[in-house]
Amino acid sequence: MRVYLNSVSGVDDAMVSLLMSKRTWTREKEEQIRRLVGENLTREGFLDNPDRRFLSEVDKLIKYGVQYGHTTLLRFIDLSYTVEGLHRGAQDDFDSHAKRLDNRIVRSSTRLATFENGEKSDYYEGKIIYPFDLCKELGIELPDEITKNGKTYSRVHFGYIDQSFVGTKEENDVRRGLYPLGIPSNFIFKAQLPEFAHIVQHRDHKSEANPELIEMIESAKEQLTQKFEPLGKQLVKIKMQSYKED
Repeated sequence: MRVYLNSVSGVDDAMVSLLMSKRTWTREKEEQIRRLVGENLTREGFLDNPDRRFLSEVDKLIKYGVQYGHTTLLRFIDLSYTVEGLHRGAQDDFDSHAKRLDNRIVRSSTRLATFENGEKSDYYEGKIIYPFDLCKELGIELPDEITKNGKTYSRVHFGYIDQSFVGTKEENDVRRGLYPLGIPSNFIFKAQLPEFAHIVQHRDHKSEANPELIEMIESAKEQLTQKFEPLGKQLVKIKMQSYKED
């Protein structure tokens, strides 16, 4: 399982929002901030040998957004991540926070995508054996078709389906009923900084979350800290209200 931080965006907007809040905004100041951000961040929004003035502005944003609890300022900051190979069960746990992502998450579909026999996430390698894998190890040849209660079932990945569905528009909907939660799933999501901080605090190593989900969250924390240290350090400090589904 691998996690990739794609970008950090909206830092300039967050800094401008602070000017609005304190009623010190002028168009000239806004343009200065946007130039300052452009000079100190990469195209992806990562720190690039930042100067003292820029870091001072970041500290000011953190002071009001985190220490004083004005999290609305931090909502202008978006984090984009891609996750590769998290098992489907852990991805479902992460999906319980979809509201905090403003539903900005798209994952491998069990309806439109195809998963093959034996596919499992890194976490489950060596921990579980699928029935078809066991049969192969034991030299047991399973039939391509079986008949039960007058129905013929065709062999597909992870099991058998009613032959009458093969080649129809419903085939994928029937096949997905066979997929185990250990299959690897890829997804991309975007989250506001304070909302992601809430997810982190409920799914990191201090929580009782699934081990592979914890691994994903810890990697996401580490990468943000590496690419934008002042923001990465806030993921365990920002306080948000809880939603029922969390």
